[in-house]
Amino acid sequence: MNCMYKNAIKEIADFITKNCLSVNSSLLNSKFLITGASGMIGRVLIDTLMFLNETEGLNISITALGRTLGNLQNAFSEYLSAPNLTLLCHDVNVPLTQNANFDYIIHAASNTHPVQYSTDPIGTINANVLGTLNLLEYAKNHSCKRFIFLSSVEIYGEALEGQLSFTEKDLGYIDCNTVRAGYPESKRVGESLCCAYAKEYNLDVVIPRLCRVYGPTMKKDDSKALSQFIKKAVQREDIVLKSEGKQFYSYIDVFDACLAVLVILLNGKTGEAYNVSSKKSDITLKSLAQKLASIAGTKVVFELPNETEQKGFSKATRAILDNTKLCTLGCRELFDIDSGLKLTVDLLRQGLKDD
Repeated sequence: MNCMYKNAIKEIADFITKNCLSVNSSLLNSKFLITGASGMIGRVLIDTLMFLNETEGLNISITALGRTLGNLQNAFSEYLSAPNLTLLCHDVNVPLTQNANFDYIIHAASNTHPVQYSTDPIGTINANVLGTLNLLEYAKNHSCKRFIFLSSVEIYGEALEGQLSFTEKDLGYIDCNTVRAGYPESKRVGESLCCAYAKEYNLDVVIPRLCRVYGPTMKKDDSKALSQFIKKAVQREDIVLKSEGKQFYSYIDVFDACLAVLVILLNGKTGEAYNVSSKKSDITLKSLAQKLASIAGTKVVFELPNETEQKGFSKATRAILDNTKLCTLGCRELFDIDSGLKLTVDLLRQGLKDD
């Protein structure tokens, strides 16, 4: 594992062990099921839990679920002989047939970038609705202690006039009669399902609502604007901006996102949703492009999006998450936007698995 990557994982683990008093009582000998395991967030979560096993002797058992066995094997190649990690090739849209009890189920499987929203709209909806339903049903029937559903800033939609940021009680506007709406609307339904299972079956659920996440574990086909900027910066190419760049969003690096998910898992109040963002990383798209051009030593160029890209673009021009509620759990950011972007580019240039 790359030293810089491992240091970032260590920072997450150190923060958790020093600031979450229930780490040992909650995680010792615990069993996790993590869907979307080879994705951007799932991968860092699993690396962190395996690091805690190594350094704290917590004996956490993890079942890493993904649709493609090859992706799982590649993401977790260094753990293939580890007794604490099991790879499970499965589609969450199909009910699980295992009979294992998991203390914690983290549902991180979802289409998460614009091209997928427009080219696989049904698959996007299914993972957030049918997949969530299947996992909640499994959790209910197998003594799950806590179910964690990774939701999204997208559930808020477009900020209304005068609305500067979203707290967990706010809502904006979504045009539901579009293909693009399948993602935010299905995330909303996923949250509603969690609340229904909490009410009807007394299932313990918590919901991190993630702002736009970036990091070195992003997939190669990730079509989000920031991911495209990062790829260009890694190759030291001009950064291509396909709009005026006035969109003002909250961003967070994947290490801070995973830290927040673990803090919510350990300290969050059952049934509650928590905005996951960083006050140090609220920024316009144009400024992001300029920062990455500076890292790459190149410039920002403008280009019109193609039809498929245009259909997948968010219509929101302002989506700032207020993370005050998360901070009350004791969560803090490890990186700001500058250090997060630089770490991401450096790691992608070197490779996560380099020594």
